[in-house]
Amino acid sequence: MLRIRGTVGDLPVDLTLELDDGDWARLGAHLQAAPAQSAPTVAPAKPNDDHWQSAQALLRDAGQLSGLELLDRLEGLAGDAAAGKRLLVRLRHSAKVKVTSGADTPLYTWVEPL
Repeated sequence: MLRIRGTVGDLPVDLTLELDDGDWARLGAHLQAAPAQSAPTVAPAKPNDDHWQSAQALLRDAGQLSGLELLDRLEGLAGDAAAGKRLLVRLRHSAKVKVTSGADTPLYTWVEPL
């Protein structure tokens, strides 16, 4: 059994993986073989920082927005629905944003001191 504990934003994470002997053997064999393989070095995928900075500024300037209104604005900012949703998820997990339950949709509030 392997246990992983930590946080994602402000949310606690406690994950337990159960591996049988065969799983452990395959994992061990893979880890032993990994250093011998020559894989190209690839920089990790980095979200568009301009969009991220603009998304934060949008919510900071508004102070508070409903989830639907914020998503609509983020989609316009990012240029498509998928990119807007990624920005919304990133805001949801930001320490600078508080998400509370509204009547019909979550409310996103900027909480970082100005």
